Amino acid sequence: MWRRPLGLLLLLLLLLAGELGVGARRGRRRRELAPALHRRGIRDAGGRYCQEQDLCCRGRADDCALPYLGVTCYCDLFCNRTVSDCCPDFWDFCLGVPPPFPPIQGCMHKGRIYPVLGTYWDNCNRCWRAGNHSAFWGMTLDEGIRYRLGTVRPSSFVANMNEIHTVLGPGEVLPRTFEASEKWPNLIHDPLDQGNCAGSWAFSTAAVASDRVSIHSLGHMSPVLSPQNLLSCDTHNQQGCRGGRLDGAWWFLRRRGVVSDHCYPFSGHGRDEAVPAPPCMMHSRAMGRGKRQATARCPNSYVHANDIYQVTPAYRLGSNEKEIMKELMENGPVQALMEVHEDFFLYQSGIYSHTPVSLGRPERYRRHGTHSVKITGWGEETLPDGRTIKYWTAANSWGPAWGERGHFRIVRGANECDIESFVLGVWGRGMEDMGHH
Repeated sequence: MWRRPLGLLLLLLLLLAGELGVGARRGRRRRELAPALHRRGIRDAGGRYCQEQDLCCRGRADDCALPYLGVTCYCDLFCNRTVSDCCPDFWDFCLGVPPPFPPIQGCMHKGRIYPVLGTYWDNCNRCWRAGNHSAFWGMTLDEGIRYRLGTVRPSSFVANMNEIHTVLGPGEVLPRTFEASEKWPNLIHDPLDQGNCAGSWAFSTAAVASDRVSIHSLGHMSPVLSPQNLLSCDTHNQQGCRGGRLDGAWWFLRRRGVVSDHCYPFSGHGRDEAVPAPPCMMHSRAMGRGKRQATARCPNSYVHANDIYQVTPAYRLGSNEKEIMKELMENGPVQALMEVHEDFFLYQSGIYSHTPVSLGRPERYRRHGTHSVKITGWGEETLPDGRTIKYWTAANSWGPAWGERGHFRIVRGANECDIESFVLGVWGRGMEDMGHH
């Protein structure tokens, strides 16, 4: 029997191993280069893939895969990226959230199929488009609620505070559309990004106060106020990046005031709860007539302007949409409390209304939390069947990549997600100081 020399046999084995290694590497590269599976919607949206095999893998696991209509789909967290190759039920089964892509079949209405191409239809009322936001990759619904919201519902005492009612004059008609940035150009500020800090209470308060100080000073002052100043220094019954109350934030802005975001920038405190919250680095003293003066330098050593900005006491508006609209048009953006459901995290564009896709699922898939945002305007849109849907425009605090450049539209006049239930306005102090600016 003919036998190969041992050295030659070892060489062949090494070459074979090398080929297998190259093949494995090629396989990994092939997954990165593969086209997205759901660009035109999810085929077999009701299919049980990850659930049938009880398969949910952390990180990247190329063997965490299943056949899917002639190709391969995955049930690992790596699949939930821009070029998605997740199995159709990955989001629902593994993450407990609705998929960011619509089912391919579209919406049937009176015998006609309306193409969705990413747009959701709820009972064939035009609604909104979902997106796969990279900021939420790998996060569960519980983590999203825990780290991306952060407004504590007001106590019964605060929730029952007297409302300030505005009345439309005889013959007064409000416009069909309004946007604060068009009435007050350069005085309405872009949304900031709270990151994984549950501090929407501070971000929405600073956002509304920034706009109102700018408007009420006739543009002589136009600061972007510091959420970090509130997060680190407003500590009485507040939890910083673990949640806080709106009434406490407005009390601090009235009695202590805050500096600009340039002076005291956001530190980006995130999800690691073992890391202690950053200490307060801005202090002030009374100057008389309720005004304050900073006694510390800016935490940002490149900025020297440490002016303290304050507001008058916050007031609550009525829940009637006309009253909110009139206040917004006359005095500037308002702050609103809202309930965030699982599908809101996926919002990309359109007029949002909560779609109960998880109805009937266990409670962990239907959790919601309290958030606060800045309402900046309103409008109307005509549906394909000729009906009109009314909406608010609002600024979120999840950065410009989320939604419509950091903003969203939501159904108006129906208290959608409680957005009309607790709305606040405020007057910016500083008119008496305009002379020295």
